[in-house]
Amino acid sequence: MTNSTLIVPAQSPAATNAAPPAFRDAIKPLISIPNFWLWFFWIVGVLVLAVAGWFLWRYWRKRAATLRMSPPVPPHVRARRMLDHALSLISEPKPFSTAVSDAIRVYLEERFQFHAPDRTTEEFLYELQESNLLTVEQKQSLADFLASCDLIKFAKYEPMETELRALHASALRLVNETEPRTLPANTQSSVAAPPPIPATK
Repeated sequence: MTNSTLIVPAQSPAATNAAPPAFRDAIKPLISIPNFWLWFFWIVGVLVLAVAGWFLWRYWRKRAATLRMSPPVPPHVRARRMLDHALSLISEPKPFSTAVSDAIRVYLEERFQFHAPDRTTEEFLYELQESNLLTVEQKQSLADFLASCDLIKFAKYEPMETELRALHASALRLVNETEPRTLPANTQSSVAAPPPIPATK
């Protein structure tokens, strides 16, 4: 009886030192988890902007409609309103004289395009003398009016109330004399309408 020997072939060193095969899991796709609060704030922000835009649109629409409906205030009407307001300051000479002087300066600039508010009294009177929009009496009255106002404003002159009321009356008289004149409706129609042609027989 013979013994058979199992012969195992020797492994090469490269095969012995080789790393065992690695089994990797398959790469799974990323799953996006929705952020509820992020979406909530985005929606709220968009709604707030939409509401604000709607209110702004309504505001500007009403403002434009108001500007279209309300005609501009004529210079003589604005001047009378400013002079009426100045009467509430008659117990304070300096603020009163400043108010009536500003009313006349603004009126003359709007009515005759004089550069009155941003000029000194001397500069304004010099320009006034070169103009024929006012009569000689009106120019002299205006010069006296502005000189009296400057005396109160800058020379610390303390006038009586009667003097202040005289200043107010002088300013109001100038506005009344120089405001635009409009003919009555019946006068305009009679002027515009041609005379009737007599019928021929």
